[in-house]
Amino acid sequence: MWLALLIIHGLLAFLLLGAVTHQAVSVWMPARARRGNIVLRFGAVPGAGYTNAIIVLYIVTAIFGGWIYTLYRITSRLTLEQGQYWKTFGAFELKEHFIALGLAVLPAYWYYWQAPLAEQHARTRLILTTLLALLVWWGFIVGHLTNNIRGLAV
Repeated sequence: MWLALLIIHGLLAFLLLGAVTHQAVSVWMPARARRGNIVLRFGAVPGAGYTNAIIVLYIVTAIFGGWIYTLYRITSRLTLEQGQYWKTFGAFELKEHFIALGLAVLPAYWYYWQAPLAEQHARTRLILTTLLALLVWWGFIVGHLTNNIRGLAV
């Protein structure tokens, strides 16, 4: 069961990573034309369309992460401590705090992405989206690296 939960958590995190990355690119490189190279087309997505999906995916991914966290505390954390993987251990501890910070930012994120998008809040949307994207990328990379040390031996 834990392995299934871990895989579902990873898949949800992957979907969240894609959605928040698309939105972050769209606020950093707003589309002026729908044609061009792949980088320009990547940023040509309507960023507001991702808002609700990002919020739902963030909350559901965090719930799954919290659910499997008990197994991490029992098995993987012990492996990290015994193997003296202190940098990974510390990075994972930061991940926990960063994910909680992201949960606290979600209401403001939702508010500033509500249609119609006010032009005077464009910088706020950019900062909130960038912060959320950085938190999600940190969580994804650190979670993946931590999982690689312990493996899927649950």
